Amino acid sequence: MATTSALETLIELAIKETDEASKRLGRAVRTSEEAQQKLVILEQYRDDYAQRFQENLSSGLTAMNYRNFQLFIEKIDHAIAGQQGVVRTTQLRVADARAAWHACERKRMSYDTLVTRARQIEQVRDNRREQKQMDEHASRITFYKR
Repeated sequence: MATTSALETLIELAIKETDEASKRLGRAVRTSEEAQQKLVILEQYRDDYAQRFQENLSSGLTAMNYRNFQLFIEKIDHAIAGQQGVVRTTQLRVADARAAWHACERKRMSYDTLVTRARQIEQVRDNRREQKQMDEHASRITFYKR
């Protein structure tokens, strides 16, 4: 059954391709999670810094300290905006990697289906061949008994 052998080879290749796509998806997810964690850390740092600023306001600030606070908050906000861009990019990569994995998995499953169908067809042929042999054998026995 040459077609089944060829299909099994295709399945092996599809399995390897699916495994590689799975690894790429895993790396993309890890990268996205790390980027998200960095964003959370930056946001927490900004909130902590703003809270400390509010606490210092009650004791009084110089104009220079106030300006330094504003500049530093702007830098943190800029870093947060940049990290949000990184998070969006990594989320897009995760979506692309997931779509690629799904495509590989669908291909592998379609090959599995083709192999299953080919085996079923071969089984039906074998069953018919066996039935024909049994019928011929039975008719010979009946013929010789007469």
